[in-house]
Amino acid sequence: MPHKLPTIEALRERPGPLILLLAALVMIGPFSIDMYLPAFPSIAATFGASPAALQQTLSIYLIAYAVMMLWHGVLADALGRRPMILVALTIYAIATLGCAIAGNIETLWLFRALQGVSAGVGLVIGRTVVRDVFQGAAAQKMMARTTQIFSIAPAIAPVVGGLLVGFSGWRAVFWGLLILVILLLIWCYRALPETLPPEARQSLHFGALCRSYRAVISRPEFILLALTSALNFGGFFIYIAGAPSFLIKLLGVSEQGFAWLFVPMILGIVSGSTIGGKLAGRISPERIITIGYLCMGAACVLNLSLCLFLPANVMWNVLPIMLYTTGTSMVTPNAFLFMLATFPTMRGLASSLQGFVQFSLAALISALLVPLIDTSLLTLAFGMITFAVAGAVAWIAYRKTRAPLAPGAF
Repeated sequence: MPHKLPTIEALRERPGPLILLLAALVMIGPFSIDMYLPAFPSIAATFGASPAALQQTLSIYLIAYAVMMLWHGVLADALGRRPMILVALTIYAIATLGCAIAGNIETLWLFRALQGVSAGVGLVIGRTVVRDVFQGAAAQKMMARTTQIFSIAPAIAPVVGGLLVGFSGWRAVFWGLLILVILLLIWCYRALPETLPPEARQSLHFGALCRSYRAVISRPEFILLALTSALNFGGFFIYIAGAPSFLIKLLGVSEQGFAWLFVPMILGIVSGSTIGGKLAGRISPERIITIGYLCMGAACVLNLSLCLFLPANVMWNVLPIMLYTTGTSMVTPNAFLFMLATFPTMRGLASSLQGFVQFSLAALISALLVPLIDTSLLTLAFGMITFAVAGAVAWIAYRKTRAPLAPGAF
């Protein structure tokens, strides 16, 4: 007898299992980045690789991640959410096995790219599943709760990665990821129903795709909202991509001490998403975003002050990052819901394009910016300020130029 999947009505009545599943899907991305950062010195020793070659294992992953984001949502809009998730997790498992047995740095680059091709499915399609099933304040709360749970991943990933490296070497990181994705694949197969009905699916015809992409990209609202999220993310991603230098070189932390950065960072994300979830339905999403930017502004001022007037101290220097992520986790979910409300019939495609913008910027930050600014705490602080200001400008421009949303679209 075939396994019976839960219905959409059942998911609305008991959203808890869906929250956990979608959060686990989104965790694949952070785990793929953060879990292996403590392994950089060990990988370098194994392959005799330069710091630049090691940095490319992250940059190549992010480039592949960003490019494939253009297709995750489109394919999910045409073929359905469930089959795309199952296929992508299978590809990710194969790629992770390749990373675990890589014999040289070039092979590791290849399989990191394949990981990037498949890892974004959780972020893109997971968020569209939320919007497929829920609307209005319920969607806001679901997005906030999913953020709360998945934010555990960046906190524990580098800690687990450091322990695995210390216990059994860097390859153990990828063996651990392989076990994780196999369990997640089984879970999705048994518990995730299709949330996009056949009559709501979009055409994969090339001409229709081009028109759909043009319809989204040509809207100033999309560009400004995508930049809002991407630039806010860049303000703390410089610390993630530069974590080995920030923690080990500038603050004197060991390879097993990455929790000093990631735990406060995730506490900020959890706090911000909790506040955003509590405020959803009580005040407008615009006001929640304003509060988020006030938190980010305070974080930038504090960060710059600490760098200018106090000696380096890991406890103090990670505090502004925690406050900054509190703000971003109030801004980003609501900005994303505004974007999906702007394109109610092309949510997957819009989500893909937003992810492409965000992670293309992340790839450029990792490859080009971080090697230039991770040499001092002060230059990193100026990087945070620059991204926060640019994100705020994009949001203000959106408020001034946006067209009215359809009734009930948000």
